Amino acid sequence: MKIIKLDAIDSTNSFLKEMAQNSMLCNYTIAVTKNQTSGRGQMNNTWVSEPNKNLTFSLFTRLQNLQVPHQPYLNFAISLAIFNVLKLMSVPNLKIKWPNDIMSGNQKICGILVETTFTNQRIKNTIIGIGLNVNQEGFPSHIINASSLKNILHQEFDVEKIMLELINEIQSKIGELEHHNFELIYEMYLTHLYQKDIPAAFRNEKTGLFFMGIIKSVSHNGNLRILLEDDSVVEFGIKEVSLAKV
Repeated sequence: MKIIKLDAIDSTNSFLKEMAQNSMLCNYTIAVTKNQTSGRGQMNNTWVSEPNKNLTFSLFTRLQNLQVPHQPYLNFAISLAIFNVLKLMSVPNLKIKWPNDIMSGNQKICGILVETTFTNQRIKNTIIGIGLNVNQEGFPSHIINASSLKNILHQEFDVEKIMLELINEIQSKIGELEHHNFELIYEMYLTHLYQKDIPAAFRNEKTGLFFMGIIKSVSHNGNLRILLEDDSVVEFGIKEVSLAKV
């Protein structure tokens, strides 16, 4: 494992992606920064983080024996790794919001961005970007339902210590993937799914229209399965639907 510490960078994922294109990276190379100026999230969202307060890092790893259809399980596994570490820290009411945000109650505390490279039908490597709100106390008004470990648990945390714990758990979960423990990872992910079996409002990202539904599960290919008012169950991809912001 190699850790690269950066005072400031636009995006740790972009930094590692460029390094991977121009050199042979060691397995489990980590880039971490105190100030990420243009962090990226799912669906082209940005990740806003106050300098010197939070954990923003990316991890590069090569993967063995994983095929392209296994990609959704990578998202499931990384989400579970973050979930498990935060659970041990006694963060209350933890859930995984599809596809891979971590929630405490209705407050988002962690975002994950997984970017994967393929060779033919095999997953070659992946860069896992993690933004965890740790010691930040205030958030911009346009960021809805954001919180931090400090706000929730009322104490200051050692950011580097948390990072090392997350890396260890990510390595463990990737090991499970490489041993093809897909069904166990899948079932555990569903167990902790945010808003599962609860009526909620959704936004169709293609039409802009809102509708009511109930999250029933996530399919093995990573799509969200929603029960609609006409009793049909429809699958939606990552860029096709979102929970309505309230």
